[in-house]
Amino acid sequence: MQAQSLEYVEEKKLFYRKVLVIAIPVIIQHLISIGLNLVDTLMIGLVGEEALAAVGAANQVYFIFSTMCYGLYSGAAIYTAQYFGVGDIKSIRKILGMDYAMGLIIAGFFTACGFFLAPQLIAIFDDNPEVVELGAQYLRIACFSYLFAALSFAINYNSRAIQDLLAPTIVNGAALAVNTCLNYCLIYGHLGMPQLGVRGAAIATVTARALECAALFIYVYTRKEHTFKTGPAELFSFSRAEFFMVMKTAVPVVITEGGWAVSMSAIFSIYGKLGTSALAVTQVANTVSEFLQSIYFGLGNATAVLVGNALGKGKTERAYMQAGIAIKITWAINVMMAVALVLLRGPVAAIYQFNPATTELLTDALLAWAIALAPKMLAYMLVCGVLRAGGDTVFCMVMDFVFNLGAQVALAAIAVFLLHLSLPWAMLMVALGDVLKVVWCYRRYYSRKWMNVITMEEERESV
Repeated sequence: MQAQSLEYVEEKKLFYRKVLVIAIPVIIQHLISIGLNLVDTLMIGLVGEEALAAVGAANQVYFIFSTMCYGLYSGAAIYTAQYFGVGDIKSIRKILGMDYAMGLIIAGFFTACGFFLAPQLIAIFDDNPEVVELGAQYLRIACFSYLFAALSFAINYNSRAIQDLLAPTIVNGAALAVNTCLNYCLIYGHLGMPQLGVRGAAIATVTARALECAALFIYVYTRKEHTFKTGPAELFSFSRAEFFMVMKTAVPVVITEGGWAVSMSAIFSIYGKLGTSALAVTQVANTVSEFLQSIYFGLGNATAVLVGNALGKGKTERAYMQAGIAIKITWAINVMMAVALVLLRGPVAAIYQFNPATTELLTDALLAWAIALAPKMLAYMLVCGVLRAGGDTVFCMVMDFVFNLGAQVALAAIAVFLLHLSLPWAMLMVALGDVLKVVWCYRRYYSRKWMNVITMEEERESV
């Protein structure tokens, strides 16, 4: 008994060390990614509520696109993490090739929609003619950044799975710096640049994404013996059977994340019926909360990698133990983040030059987010950090459809259209869906049915 206790303590210490190595760069990467939107939100917010609402509505298209990419890459990375655990470089490169191909297909679709259907897409969230016009101006330019983002995301997500995070993090930071500088010049017309408003913000985003993508490829192909350094022949050498084996795991994640993104955008649209001010406040609240959630995303990614590595080696007890430790850490972080969000809501509201009524609405909405954070992040850790790492993607897909597209969208509609609640109370009502999701996820975690060892070889044997 004492030996088992000592083993747990040592395993816990080892897990903490490995989590820090993986999580800190991921947190920085996510902060940078959020920073790209935060810079746009902050700088456009100073132009006016209509401009901020317009960019917020346009970014819902990017949100759905990026979430689907996350689903594809994180689903495929289940294989990457397990292959890295056993040193199978050739299979890792095949996974990356699948990511490139599928990512560009998704990006092409969303780019076409953003360019040709911009006014119609913006009007879904706010039918204010000024918001629609500004949003369409932004989206028709910014949509071209999706093509570069798809390739960059593929490298970033697979780099996490092989624990190579320093250089990609530096590249992401440089992209944020470029975006910030160009926003300053092109939105307001500084340093001899034209004053382009929302179009300037879109041009800055496309430029930053293009340079980020180029820098990542330069890093991969100039570094000696990089895991991803190979030609198209090897990247796309996967067979039809291998492709469908990986997609069998990845597609449910894409559907899950796509469904979640659609549900969040639907909720965003419902909030927009409360007025342009509510839409602007929701955009700010979402960005601030995502900024604070970066630590969860770092922990979740690190947990998924370590649990995946353990399962790849057949060490199921270690995987279960690591998952349990991560869940306990999440509870502790919930308290700290809620307190931080409560304390920051006043200073954040002071940054924006909103009228007094909108400023009060923003502080109340941030308080609602602080309360809703715990169930939301527990659900994230259980789904993305634990269950998916074990290949339990079909269960996660069904669960998310029930609670996201089902419960949460319905709760938002009831809160706004039937009960006529204010934005903060509507946010709290939507959070009830996350509470129910956490209960179901805990039951699945304790059942251990989510723990699967997944490799293409084992999949072939089962076919």
